[in-house]
Amino acid sequence: MDAKVVDTQDDILFERLEGGIARVTFNRPQARNAFTFAMYERLGQFCAEAAEDPEVKAIILTGAGDKAFAAGTDINQFRAFKTPQDAIDYEARIGKILSAIEACPKPVIAAINGACTGGGGAIAAVSDIRIATAHSRYGFPIAKTLGNILSMASFSRLVTLIGPSRAKEMIFTARLIGADEALQAGLLHEVVPEGGDLQARALEVATTIAGNAPLTLRATKEAIRRLAHKISAEEGEDLVLMCYMSEDFREGMDAFLNKRPPQWKGR
Repeated sequence: MDAKVVDTQDDILFERLEGGIARVTFNRPQARNAFTFAMYERLGQFCAEAAEDPEVKAIILTGAGDKAFAAGTDINQFRAFKTPQDAIDYEARIGKILSAIEACPKPVIAAINGACTGGGGAIAAVSDIRIATAHSRYGFPIAKTLGNILSMASFSRLVTLIGPSRAKEMIFTARLIGADEALQAGLLHEVVPEGGDLQARALEVATTIAGNAPLTLRATKEAIRRLAHKISAEEGEDLVLMCYMSEDFREGMDAFLNKRPPQWKGR
């Protein structure tokens, strides 16, 4: 099927496909589709525009290439952090984008090919349907990389999906779980078999959903969103500051960028 590109920027692409399907491609394969702040803002803007566009019936989110859906936030974005407010503002910014995806009245499908980690995992978690290739891996390896933390809202979503015990095990061990385990855990809805066409399957699911009653879809998505336990951002600010303002976070960034193991000090 030919796709008509209606809006492009180098790092994020927006397409309209047939049948009212919109596709968003995170387009930094050389950086495992890690997000810049500008990419986050464009994704949030697109969700707001799609919410008001009657021609958009369903949305597919995906990453360019076969290495990653998205590897979270580009580490270079953190180097400018100087004050506690920088950390609070960062979590507020990302939280706003994730909430925009979650609250968008159009069904959102994450088509995951490769690593889905950190902020990429958070984006997938707020999507309504998650479909992945057999070689995909999912996780939040922050205890091994930067020594930072998920937001309270992201913790809440993760625990809702897989339960508190499994969420703690995943983050404590910093391991990435394979597609089959992610499917069993509830992180994924479907795994495309080896050799299968992820984009074709995502489009097939999106087309099926787009053909159903839009008000039922919208009401169902909003009803379930309202049922979810909500925790105020302020309730977790002390935890955000403990991590982002620490010596360990600076050490984690330097170690990551210089490709060496971090030396944690717990302060």
